[in-house]
Amino acid sequence: QMLEDPDELAVLEEIQQELMSQEQSVIEEYERSLQFDEECLNAMLDALDASDKVICPVCRKNNLTVRNHLVLCQCGLYITTQGMTEGKLRALLENSVTEHSHRCFHNPEFTVTSGMEEETSLLMSCPVGLRARFLA
Repeated sequence: QMLEDPDELAVLEEIQQELMSQEQSVIEEYERSLQFDEECLNAMLDALDASDKVICPVCRKNNLTVRNHLVLCQCGLYITTQGMTEGKLRALLENSVTEHSHRCFHNPEFTVTSGMEEETSLLMSCPVGLRARFLA
Protein backbone atom coordinates (compact mmCIF):
# COMPACT_ATOMS: atom_id res chain seq x y z
CA GLN A 1 0.00 0.00 0.00
CA MET A 2 1.43 3.32 -1.06
CA LEU A 3 1.60 6.18 1.33
CA GLU A 4 0.62 9.32 -0.39
CA ASP A 5 -0.09 11.57 2.54
CA PRO A 6 2.82 14.05 2.73
CA ASP A 7 2.60 14.12 6.54
CA GLU A 8 2.96 10.33 6.78
CA LEU A 9 5.90 10.39 4.37
CA ALA A 10 7.58 13.15 6.39
CA VAL A 11 7.11 11.18 9.63
CA LEU A 12 8.53 8.00 8.08
CA GLU A 13 11.47 9.93 6.64
CA GLU A 14 12.12 11.52 10.03
CA ILE A 15 12.06 8.07 11.70
CA GLN A 16 14.43 6.72 9.07
CA GLN A 17 16.85 9.62 9.63
CA GLU A 18 16.69 9.09 13.40
CA LEU A 19 17.44 5.37 13.02
CA MET A 20 20.36 6.09 10.70
CA SER A 21 21.68 8.66 13.16
CA GLN A 22 21.45 6.19 16.05
CA GLU A 23 23.17 3.51 13.97
CA GLN A 24 25.99 5.91 13.13
CA SER A 25 26.37 6.82 16.82
CA VAL A 26 26.62 3.15 17.80
CA ILE A 27 29.25 2.53 15.12
CA GLU A 28 31.28 5.54 16.24
CA GLU A 29 31.10 4.46 19.89
CA TYR A 30 32.22 0.95 18.93
CA GLU A 31 35.16 2.32 16.93
CA ARG A 32 36.18 4.56 19.88
CA SER A 33 35.99 1.55 22.19
CA LEU A 34 38.17 -0.52 19.86
CA GLN A 35 40.70 2.30 19.59
CA PHE A 36 40.79 2.69 23.39
CA ASP A 37 41.31 -1.07 23.86
CA GLU A 38 44.12 -1.05 21.32
CA GLU A 39 45.80 1.93 22.99
CA CYS A 40 45.57 0.21 26.39
CA LEU A 41 47.05 -2.99 25.02
CA ASN A 42 49.87 -1.11 23.32
CA ALA A 43 50.60 0.81 26.54
CA MET A 44 50.78 -2.43 28.53
CA LEU A 45 53.05 -4.05 25.94
CA ASP A 46 55.30 -0.97 25.89
CA ALA A 47 55.54 -1.08 29.69
CA LEU A 48 56.50 -4.75 29.59
CA ASP A 49 59.15 -4.12 26.93
CA ALA A 50 60.57 -1.13 28.79
CA SER A 51 60.72 -2.90 32.13
CA ASP A 52 63.99 -4.55 33.04
CA LYS A 53 62.59 -5.60 36.37
CA VAL A 54 62.73 -9.20 37.51
CA ILE A 55 60.04 -10.49 39.87
CA CYS A 56 61.40 -12.30 42.89
CA PRO A 57 61.01 -16.06 42.34
CA VAL A 58 60.79 -16.67 46.09
CA CYS A 59 57.90 -14.36 47.09
CA ARG A 60 56.56 -13.79 43.55
CA LYS A 61 55.41 -10.30 44.56
CA ASN A 62 58.27 -7.83 44.58
CA ASN A 63 60.83 -6.83 41.99
CA LEU A 64 64.40 -7.92 42.57
CA THR A 65 67.10 -5.30 42.90
CA VAL A 66 70.49 -6.11 41.42
CA ARG A 67 73.26 -3.84 42.71
CA ASN A 68 77.00 -4.26 42.53
CA HIS A 69 77.42 -7.86 43.69
CA LEU A 70 74.03 -8.26 45.40
CA VAL A 71 70.58 -9.51 44.52
CA LEU A 72 67.96 -8.18 46.95
CA CYS A 73 64.24 -8.40 47.55
CA GLN A 74 61.92 -6.82 50.11
CA CYS A 75 60.92 -10.33 51.21
CA GLY A 76 64.40 -10.85 52.66
CA LEU A 77 66.17 -12.50 49.74
CA TYR A 78 69.80 -11.40 49.90
CA ILE A 79 72.39 -13.11 47.68
CA THR A 80 75.94 -12.09 46.92
CA THR A 81 76.91 -12.61 43.28
CA GLN A 82 79.74 -11.94 40.88
CA GLY A 83 78.96 -9.85 37.78
CA MET A 84 75.21 -10.41 37.90
CA THR A 85 72.89 -8.03 36.05
CA GLU A 86 69.10 -7.97 35.89
CA GLY A 87 69.30 -9.18 32.29
CA LYS A 88 71.57 -12.11 33.18
CA LEU A 89 69.42 -13.03 36.17
CA ARG A 90 66.22 -12.89 34.12
CA ALA A 91 67.78 -15.08 31.42
CA LEU A 92 69.06 -17.55 34.02
CA LEU A 93 65.65 -17.81 35.67
CA GLU A 94 63.78 -18.06 32.36
CA ASN A 95 66.15 -20.70 30.97
CA SER A 96 66.01 -22.77 34.15
CA VAL A 97 62.21 -22.69 34.34
CA THR A 98 61.90 -23.45 30.62
CA GLU A 99 64.32 -26.36 30.87
CA HIS A 100 62.38 -27.72 33.84
CA SER A 101 59.04 -27.35 32.05
CA HIS A 102 60.31 -29.57 29.23
CA ARG A 103 60.64 -32.44 31.72
CA CYS A 104 57.92 -31.72 34.25
CA PHE A 105 54.53 -30.02 34.34
CA HIS A 106 54.90 -28.84 37.97
CA ASN A 107 56.03 -25.30 38.67
CA PRO A 108 59.44 -25.20 40.33
CA GLU A 109 59.88 -23.61 43.73
CA PHE A 110 62.65 -21.23 44.71
CA THR A 111 64.33 -20.96 48.09
CA VAL A 112 67.39 -19.28 49.52
CA THR A 113 69.91 -21.65 51.08
CA SER A 114 72.95 -21.02 53.21
CA GLY A 115 76.17 -22.46 51.94
CA MET A 116 79.67 -22.56 53.27
CA GLU A 117 81.00 -19.46 55.02
CA GLU A 118 77.42 -18.20 55.30
CA GLU A 119 77.15 -17.45 51.59
CA THR A 120 73.60 -17.74 50.32
CA SER A 121 72.40 -19.29 47.08
CA LEU A 122 69.16 -19.36 45.16
CA LEU A 123 67.92 -22.93 44.77
CA MET A 124 65.29 -24.01 42.28
CA SER A 125 63.63 -27.31 43.17
CA CYS A 126 60.72 -29.33 41.91
CA PRO A 127 57.85 -29.86 44.36
CA VAL A 128 57.71 -33.54 43.36
CA GLY A 129 61.43 -33.97 43.96
CA LEU A 130 62.59 -34.50 40.39
CA ARG A 131 65.46 -32.09 40.46
CA ALA A 132 67.14 -29.28 42.35
CA ARG A 133 69.49 -26.74 40.85
CA PHE A 134 71.57 -23.91 42.29
CA LEU A 135 71.07 -20.75 40.24
CA ALA A 136 73.02 -17.99 41.92
